[in-house]
Amino acid sequence: MRHGRLKRRSIWRTLAKVTVTLVVVTAVSGMSVAAYAAWDLANTAKPSVTLGNEDMLEGVPDVGAIDGGVNLLLIGSDSREGQGDGFGDPDEETAVLNDVTMLLHISEDHTNASVISFPRDMLVDVPACVDPEDPAGDPLYEQYGVKMNSVLSLGGMPCVVKTVEQLVGVPILFAGTVQFLGVAGLSEAVGGVPVCIAEPIEDEHTDLYLPAGMQELSGMQALQFLRTRHGVGDGSDLGRISNQQVFMSALARTLQSNGTLSDPVKLYGIAKAALANMELSDSLMDPTTMISIASALKDTDLSKIAFIQYPTGYSDGDLLPSESAEIVNTALQNDLPVTFDPEADEAAFASAGDPTAVDAAPEAEAEAPVEEEAPAVDDATTPTPPTAEALPSDVTGQTAAETRCSAGRTLEDQ
Repeated sequence: MRHGRLKRRSIWRTLAKVTVTLVVVTAVSGMSVAAYAAWDLANTAKPSVTLGNEDMLEGVPDVGAIDGGVNLLLIGSDSREGQGDGFGDPDEETAVLNDVTMLLHISEDHTNASVISFPRDMLVDVPACVDPEDPAGDPLYEQYGVKMNSVLSLGGMPCVVKTVEQLVGVPILFAGTVQFLGVAGLSEAVGGVPVCIAEPIEDEHTDLYLPAGMQELSGMQALQFLRTRHGVGDGSDLGRISNQQVFMSALARTLQSNGTLSDPVKLYGIAKAALANMELSDSLMDPTTMISIASALKDTDLSKIAFIQYPTGYSDGDLLPSESAEIVNTALQNDLPVTFDPEADEAAFASAGDPTAVDAAPEAEAEAPVEEEAPAVDDATTPTPPTAEALPSDVTGQTAAETRCSAGRTLEDQ
């Protein structure tokens, strides 16, 4: 009798497991992954960070594309804490700097997007921020003319968000910080990225050595490629930004071409990797939110996804936003796609070491934006706004439709 009862329970337990499995598979393959994701990620997600502006969000979207526009700040921290021995001694290299600060902007109608890279040495004004060491106490005083990459150490992720909000004039409701190993993990989650390299890259500082040609980058190699400065362009941080844009544009093309942005299961895997490898704002802790943001880009024309280096210039030895920065800000604030000056792009890559590393830009990208005429209306008095923002020659970057090659440097050239 005892064995019979055990067997009966075993049958019911097996049936229950099968039922749960079917429900999980159905959920992940269909329109909602929230229940499974919450269970699966409960022990992997890192503690979240409150930005202080979460009340602006209007509910949580499902796995469909998020409604409206998105502003998401991605912060790359150079902190060595918890990163092992491969990135220097964490006890000696204790600075927590946001050496990478990128703003992803998706327009309200999802027809265009921009990724703005802010140079780490650019001087910015920092507004009053909550003190991460004493959140309930007095806020940190505003500061003026500090390096962008020092803001993370001053006031943490929320302070970087407030600083960029003040700089560009748009609200930022989503943010995430990633360290070295997290970048490697995320690149593995997307399945690798094919990148073109015009000349060999040799960088003993990041231990990166790549031959010329197409290279599939993933894991630690992808991290090294994104970190390298001495091995590309002119060896400067601005040259590194151009290199990062080569990688990101290739990533955008890959995600669209292999159907990842339309596949909830693939997106869930990336969301899982993000939760496990990144420190996220409260607003991003629900994996369905991340999936919804990614889904918003699945049908966006690659020529309307722009990677922009925030324009700067030197004044008395300091790197400051140039006058053209306001044009970039205006495009963000008005949801406008941008067009680059192709001659400026070619000049930028030529100064980085290899003008042949630039593929010919699509003809449509080289043309000045065209303003559409408003339909005939008897009482129409307001002119039709421009359909795109033409960026001046000192604003460099590329669209995701353009395949460019990294301008590598060998040790002999350094």
